[in-house]
Amino acid sequence: MNPPKRLRTAENEAETPTGGREEERSAVDVSIVMPMYNASSWLDECLQAISHQDFTGTMELSVFDDASTDDSRKVVDCWRDRLEARGILVVISGHNSAKPRGVGYAKNQAVSQSGGQYLCFQDADDVMLPQRVRLQYEASVLHPNSLIGCKVRRVPEGSTERYTRWINTITQEQLITQVYTSHGPTVIMPTWFCSKDWFLKVGPFDEGGKGVPEDLLFFYQSIRQGGGVARVDECLLVYRYHEKATTHSVTEETIWKLRVDFLQERVLSQWESFTIWNAGKQGRKLYRCLSLTNQKKVKAFCDVDENKIQKGFYTYEESKQRPKPKIPVVHYRDASAPFIICVKLDMTGGVLEENLNSLQLKEGKDYDHFN
Repeated sequence: MNPPKRLRTAENEAETPTGGREEERSAVDVSIVMPMYNASSWLDECLQAISHQDFTGTMELSVFDDASTDDSRKVVDCWRDRLEARGILVVISGHNSAKPRGVGYAKNQAVSQSGGQYLCFQDADDVMLPQRVRLQYEASVLHPNSLIGCKVRRVPEGSTERYTRWINTITQEQLITQVYTSHGPTVIMPTWFCSKDWFLKVGPFDEGGKGVPEDLLFFYQSIRQGGGVARVDECLLVYRYHEKATTHSVTEETIWKLRVDFLQERVLSQWESFTIWNAGKQGRKLYRCLSLTNQKKVKAFCDVDENKIQKGFYTYEESKQRPKPKIPVVHYRDASAPFIICVKLDMTGGVLEENLNSLQLKEGKDYDHFN
């Protein structure tokens, strides 16, 4: 699918990009794709880092301004000469509608006006390390049908500690097996790097605007298309946490539904029966959200809590079936694989991992993490 066509130049509509000649941009190795909305307080640091990239190929910065009301556009314009002196072409456009149209729209427009063979996605509030483009380009050339990520350093330090640890420590295999967890894409969107050909095959981003997890939707679609997921195991991005970040506009329930649907599509459709590991609130919620077909595949809940186990079963009181479904609750040692794990990662002091290892189970085959 091709990205949306560039809109005609008119008041309140997307303007024609300013930058180098079309023939120059068509020969660029890497386009740094940067949607922008009211980012002026971070842009100097972001753009300085772009100017310090040690990549020796050709680069451009493709910016789309999503109706900023601050001086973001002026800041980028001030950096144009410095960036172009470093050999980095600057292509910028935007619109001045009363409201922003959303990060999905802005990213699509920035990609559409870009000329690079490879795309390096950069949020305007983050800072890339000098080797980012070079190392991710090298990885992407080797894996042209993959989304390439990297490790990150979170600022302020200590914010989202568990999430940051997960981003940086999951294994290459878990980049594929842990795509159903509440953390979202196993390589996070601000670190993405991919070939433009792969983007055009998978994309564009959903343009639903505020409240739409365009990154998760694209990530799942990439996997559906047979795409890979890989990570450069070096810290290549300073990843900023702040309350104005667009990720805060997406509700947990929106993410939950997408995850459940993807789990059913990719995993449960392949299983004849399975056990839900957690007889508590999260495990029961997952059960209730499954299709009737997949509810019937649940042979048991398992747990370590003796109080839950002693109850013997879980009754789905809201069910319209008669008699109401009663699902056995057993100790995990008495349960049988495969399992959907509904226990939060990194929250049991290693006990969950020890229990899984004691059963000699293989992740992605005998169990998948959901929480």
